[in-house]
Amino acid sequence: MVVARLWAALWGGPGVALACCFMAAAVALRWSARRGATAAGARARRRRRAALESMDQAARRFRLQNPDLDSEALLALTLPQLVQKLHSGELSPEAALFTYVGKAWEVNKGTNCVTTYLADCETQLSQAPRQGLLYGVPVSLKECFSYKGQNSTLGLSLNEGVQAECDSVVVQVLKLQGAVPFVHTNIPQSMLSFDCSNPLFGQSTNPWKSSKSPGGSSGGEGALIGAGGSLLGLGSDIGGSIRFPSSFCGICGLKPTGNRLSKIGLKSCVYGQTAVQLSVGPMARDVESLALCMRALLCEDMFRLDPTVPPVPFKEEVYTSSRPLRVGYYETDNYTMPTPAMKRALLETKHSLEAAGHTLVPFLPSNIPYALETLSTGGLFSDGGTTFLQNFKGDFVDSCLGDLILILKLPRWLKGLLAFLLKPLLPRLAAFLSNMKSRSAKKLWKLQHEIEVYRNSVIAQWRALDLDVLLTPMLGPAMDLNVPGKAPGAVSYTMLYNCLDFPAGVVPVTTVTIEDEAQMEHYRGYFGDIWDKMLQKGMKKSVGLPVAVQCVALPWQEELCLRLMREVERLMTPEKRLF
Repeated sequence: MVVARLWAALWGGPGVALACCFMAAAVALRWSARRGATAAGARARRRRRAALESMDQAARRFRLQNPDLDSEALLALTLPQLVQKLHSGELSPEAALFTYVGKAWEVNKGTNCVTTYLADCETQLSQAPRQGLLYGVPVSLKECFSYKGQNSTLGLSLNEGVQAECDSVVVQVLKLQGAVPFVHTNIPQSMLSFDCSNPLFGQSTNPWKSSKSPGGSSGGEGALIGAGGSLLGLGSDIGGSIRFPSSFCGICGLKPTGNRLSKIGLKSCVYGQTAVQLSVGPMARDVESLALCMRALLCEDMFRLDPTVPPVPFKEEVYTSSRPLRVGYYETDNYTMPTPAMKRALLETKHSLEAAGHTLVPFLPSNIPYALETLSTGGLFSDGGTTFLQNFKGDFVDSCLGDLILILKLPRWLKGLLAFLLKPLLPRLAAFLSNMKSRSAKKLWKLQHEIEVYRNSVIAQWRALDLDVLLTPMLGPAMDLNVPGKAPGAVSYTMLYNCLDFPAGVVPVTTVTIEDEAQMEHYRGYFGDIWDKMLQKGMKKSVGLPVAVQCVALPWQEELCLRLMREVERLMTPEKRLF
């Protein structure tokens, strides 16, 4: 009787009024929080507009003062050629900088890849050490690299207006080597996506085709370099974030071993996660430019500024060796079915390497689904996504993230229940859900040990076949905008080497043919699930787009990885470049 009366009271007039008050308060709080995010977005866009106007004015001013400069000839130079002309005095650092400032401004109009102009590059010119390996070279930076006085927002409103107090270590080293950082480039919100869009700066597009994604999370870099607006850039990679944009935009990119280059001053959404290693690496038009960047960064200044980086300079004799290589390869990882263009790219590269005198040996790392679903996903989300989600409080969520935020917000018990229920129909999604649950410190240590055991088992496999390097497919061609977030299983070809912490690089080798496009109509994937269907749908209308292969080496053997990349590039000259 008492309970009945209480129930009636609650659901009578006063109860309804109270419920309405709670709902109104919740809506007001949400509106207030979103209002802050809206204001942050408006500030970010105003700041960028002003920066782009400064870029345009600087480039115009220089052109008026130097009407005889052949900017097209300058832009056509490779990085080594530009460095030679800058060192000899044939070209001035001002000519290089302002020509690329103007070109980057033009490229941004079509791709939306630049987030800000690092205006102090104009004063940096007079301070660039002439003896540096990158003297006078304009360098673009992914937005996550801290730059004194600038914002690294990661596309999140809570970071808007938060200026860096100092340069990240790699930026300091670039400057000490004479390089001139000149722009920050766009990223997907939070950087945990291989698309490139965020609520602050919007969607970046692929320079080859505007309906396609440039990849991510270093997507702004990929678009800018792919369209000729930069010769050299720095990206970061925790699941393919250097390699996807390089593949999608037809350029070269290297993900080194996790601690080969310093990560001090790199902005992130989650700090302290070490199970799956983040890497810093270069992106450029060609392999020699990647090697030159690594030579420049692996110097005494790097080792002094970050003593946790192994003091191992670039091993020139390994990179320049002409010794025939013993190359492992696989046509598929049996998790993500390669597209017809991916398979053809791999096989044509294999045949060319064999014809050049190298030995190709079939090799597939063991238990790839376990590495992806249990080790990688478990490592990235060991706290159930709690730390990651804190970055989104009161913010808009960009569509490039797909259903990630929704899934991470599910309570632990519901993730487990859904994983159980979905396993018969959608085994991959079920496995990812199961491993996105929070775990205790004891279970995290166990997982980290399992990653070590797995890494050692793959190395043992590798050693048993006496391999030097490995050749694998690379996801491509570029997907439609907003599709990457709906096909997360497609990270399989790249994520594996973050889990293993092996250096891996991407080289474009061909473009999609009409025959590839026709065969794609019959693509079904290995699982026939929603991820496979989205991949098939998102890669249509791709004739002429670049397709790459991936080159891999054992930990700390970046020079050997670059050696294979250089050989692949020499043998497989792409049919088309944008610049």
